[in-house]
Parts: sequence; structure tokens; C-alpha cells
Amino acid sequence: MPLTVGVIGPEDLVHKVVAVGGRAAGSARLLPLPYRHEDETTRVVTDARSRADALLFTGVVPHALADAAGVLDRPAMYVPYNGATLLRVLVELLRLGHDVSRVSIDTLRRDEVLETMTEAKLPTDRVRVLPYRPGLTSQDVVDFHLEARDAQKTRVAITCLGSAFHVLEQHTHAVRLAPSRHSILATLQALVLATAGRHSGDAQVALGIVDLPAGTGVDARLPEDIRVLGGSLAELPDGRRLLVTTRGVLETATERFTRIPFLDALASRHGSAYVGFGLGRTAAEAEALARRAVNRARSVGPVAGVVSMADDVDIVIAPDAAGVTDAVPGEAGAAGVTGGASGTAGAAGDRSARPSALSPESPALLARRVGLHPQTLDRLRELTAADGAAGVTAHRVAEHLSVQQRTARRILKRLERAGVAVPTGSRQEGRTGRPPIVYRVHL
Repeated sequence: MPLTVGVIGPEDLVHKVVAVGGRAAGSARLLPLPYRHEDETTRVVTDARSRADALLFTGVVPHALADAAGVLDRPAMYVPYNGATLLRVLVELLRLGHDVSRVSIDTLRRDEVLETMTEAKLPTDRVRVLPYRPGLTSQDVVDFHLEARDAQKTRVAITCLGSAFHVLEQHTHAVRLAPSRHSILATLQALVLATAGRHSGDAQVALGIVDLPAGTGVDARLPEDIRVLGGSLAELPDGRRLLVTTRGVLETATERFTRIPFLDALASRHGSAYVGFGLGRTAAEAEALARRAVNRARSVGPVAGVVSMADDVDIVIAPDAAGVTDAVPGEAGAAGVTGGASGTAGAAGDRSARPSALSPESPALLARRVGLHPQTLDRLRELTAADGAAGVTAHRVAEHLSVQQRTARRILKRLERAGVAVPTGSRQEGRTGRPPIVYRVHL
């Protein structure tokens, strides 16, 4: 079946995105999901759960509102309003005879606005900018523009928020930014690819090996234990048991690789237990990774589970996800990146558990969870603190850590798997090609 992408935003922008992206979406189907006011975003997203495989927001504001409400349970991106979009509006204002040296602009980043205007050889000393931040309301935006008009004598209010525009146009000359055709097409393509990749990933073969102490015989309760995985069970020649399922089922049953539901029961019956899962594109690859995983589990302690993936990624799961194992990451690579993203899985995807798991008081735990050197995490904290709500990209990480972008992408993927990085959209960053993914990182 083709993918269905729900397009969420004000009605006029939703229709624009659907019109522009309809012919470029390939086999994906675009489903218009307009609202009258951004306050309706959460309801629209919730109502779309049974109809959309992915969500494309017409701007950062509705995406941030849905993210803050915790309703983003599927791939989601927003169409960015970048410097090129702003430049197009400034050129049109100049053509109509407006003074673009005295403008107020919301939502866009300050550095992006100033860089765009400087490159266009426009003065910036009287330009006022209100970057988007979580919690910013339509009234905040209106107040900002009217205050800039009264106190700084700005002549034009440039806004990205439809509800603010409808108020501002009654009090001052207001212009509403709309995403460019290029931004729409690039973001839609990235979202479709990410969603298709996730769906194919869910169908990956997942093989598990259960290793119990010698002499324990057949565990008659094991078939009942693994029913949650919806797979089959077979005996290996060496006496260990082989579980067969898929990545999607395994990820759901283990709460995104944070716990193995039957690990404690096995330990209580046998004293020690090791479970290793391998995720591969083929059965042979999955079995090789499962053997690596169970061997890694044996090195952790008397009871442990490990999920092994490609690219040397090992996720170590302590019994009941409650303790910290003594596993040591591999040899440090460039900028302190370990050879495998190993560590005790925490509450990935669980917003209520995240603060305690990621508290500053437990840097060693966090380093093991994400499989990075503590010094690398310290430098990433510096980066996320500097960039704030704007998020980070692989390009920014590569610059800050002085590593290749390929390494930076692997770092962000490891942070995402550990539940401490969330993809929130894409950003052009002034370069051609596919816009890089923007991550909000919680460190």
C-alpha cells in the first residue's frame, strides 16, 4: 500500500503544499489536514492517527505544538522558512517601494535573518527579530511586531504565523511568509524516504538466542514467555533456543529496546540468563548479530540482554532496565566516539522517565547509554546549549567536534536510538541538495 502523508497547517498553506508536492510525492498520497487556528494542532494530529503514516507540518509552530503535546508517534517533519524565503519577500517589498531596512521578523533565527540581509547588501541595524521558541504564542508575536512599530519605528511586519498575520494586517503593513516550492519538495522527499526506511526497518529479520545455564533442561514456560514477540521458537544444536520475529514487533515488545519482558522471569527460574537479539537485512546477518549479542550479554553480568545491529551498535539491557551494567564501551575513535554504540538502555521514548535517566549527575550512565566518550558528550552539551531551540544538524556536529559529517550522522543516530535525540524537521543551511535533518538533543 502507498504511504499516506498528512499535511497539517492553516488551510491556505496546506492546499499549497498539497498542490506543489502532489506530483513529486511519488507513490505517497498527500492527505490535507487543515486547521483554523494553531491551537487545534493537537486535535488534528490525534484524529489523523488512523489515516496517516507520516505527518508534514507547514511550519515549525504546529510541529512544535504537537511535539510538546507528545502526540508525534510517527515520522514527522516541518517545512522550514529559510533565508531564501525571506529574501524573496524582501525583493518583492523593495519592488513595491517599501523600506526594508525597518522591518520586524518573527520565527526565523536571528543569525539567518542577518546573514540573508547582509548578503543582499541591506542594512540590519534597524531590523528586529523574534526567533521561535517553545511556548511562543500568537499574541506574543503580535505584541512583538506592534512594539517594534511603536518603539523602533519599523515599517513592515513579516510573520510566519497565520493567526498573527490576520491581527497585524489591521494595525500595520504585514506580510506573511510562506514556504518556498523548493523547501516543500525537499522536505516532502526527505519525509517519504524516512518513512519508507522506517517501514522497511520494521520488517527486518530479528533473531534472538536464549542462553541458560548448562544442565537446566527444557524450560517449559519459555514458549509462553515469548508470545509477546509473536514469533516462533526453535532449538539450536548447542542446546540454546532461537527466537524468530521481526524488528517492528521486537521494538514494540521491548519498549524501543529498553527492557526484555521475560528476562527477569528467566533469571528467577534459572539463576542466570542471557538473551541476545540480532537485527539484520537477511537471516544470516541477523543470526551472526544475535550470536555477537548473546556473547556480549555474557560479559555484562549474570543476567543481561543485548540487541545488536549493523554498524557495531550494541544496546545493553539490564534486568528490568533498572540497573547500570559494568559494560565498557569499545576503543575510542574520532573525537571519542566508541567503536560500538553500547550501554544500558534507558527510557527511550518515555518523556516522563527521561529527566531522571539523563540527569547531569549521572554522566557515566549517559555515556554508556549512548556509546560515546564522556568528553564527546560534554562538547555536544556545549553545542546544544549554544544552538538552543534551533536544534542541531550533522553539519553543526561535524564542525563542533572536528569530525567528518559521516561520523556526525552516526553520532546523531546513536543519540536517537538511545532516546536522547529527536528529529524535528529539516533545514537548508544555505547549501544545495537535500536539507539536513534537524535534531533536538536532550543532554
